[in-house]
Amino acid sequence: MSKSLFSIHCLGTSSGVPTKKRNVSATALTLPDTNAWVLVDCGEGAQHQLLHSKLTLANLDTIFITHMHGDHCYGLPGIIASSAMSGRKEPLNIVGPKEIQQFYQAVQETSQLYTPFPIRFIQTEEMGTLTLPNTQVTACLLSHRITSHAFCFRGERTFKKLLTEKLLKDGVTQGPIWGQIQQGKDVELDNGKLAQAKDYVEQISVKRKVVIAGDNDKPHLLESTASDADVIMHEATYTDEILQKVGPGPQHSSAKLVAEFAESIKLPNLLLTHFSARFQDPGTPNGIDLLESEARSFYNGNLYLASDFDKYDLLENGTLIKS
Repeated sequence: MSKSLFSIHCLGTSSGVPTKKRNVSATALTLPDTNAWVLVDCGEGAQHQLLHSKLTLANLDTIFITHMHGDHCYGLPGIIASSAMSGRKEPLNIVGPKEIQQFYQAVQETSQLYTPFPIRFIQTEEMGTLTLPNTQVTACLLSHRITSHAFCFRGERTFKKLLTEKLLKDGVTQGPIWGQIQQGKDVELDNGKLAQAKDYVEQISVKRKVVIAGDNDKPHLLESTASDADVIMHEATYTDEILQKVGPGPQHSSAKLVAEFAESIKLPNLLLTHFSARFQDPGTPNGIDLLESEARSFYNGNLYLASDFDKYDLLENGTLIKS
């Protein structure tokens, strides 16, 4: 059975303001084969949302801020303060626009926020490729009212595959010897021959790619970054009808815009989020199902609309499942 490589935890899926059922933007991503996880955006109340998950602040490796609008960053000081109060000593990376450091330092100075651990601020534009546990991270510039980025996470899992058919063909019967060989040990057989592990073990590498985008009214800007992505998590703030009424000023995407782009690159999995607070329960006049039906009209891949506290697993085979 295919195992999970990345897990996406939806901590906030509302645009601009919270609703009774949705908080503002925050997404946690667990990294392959480690307890480490990262946070992409940190809207107000993000740390409270975390309490509904099994994630711990002690294992938080890096916080990525896509852009400086408040619904994406006002929760940052609280996360840091709680990390300090819980006794964290390990360094914390914060990646974002240069203004994120100014924002944090202003709060730190005016509220006497003390952190017993080092914070490393990294400007997104200067990040290049950031190496995290079993993961490489790059950024892609988007189109919004202020500078906004998407973050691309390339994860890899390596494991040893035992060539069982070859073992049987060479007369190595199944038993404890197989386990020793898979561990990389050379084993002397009953007939005196030496079974060398390198002849019977194949190194397998599984690579998967997750793109989590900030606010953006031009999904096609992700084309080069997302051409081989397994999943994109992207805002769908409006239906196309509402987008036409609102106009280009807010610089957000409709479900149609994102779905058309996803279909154009044959994206396997699309996860929509950041929904306008006007969208409520399915079946109501402004139900969230309007966004879903619009997206399905233009996209034939595996589609999900995120809700707060949803968890999605990206499997080794590239399938995204809700778990």
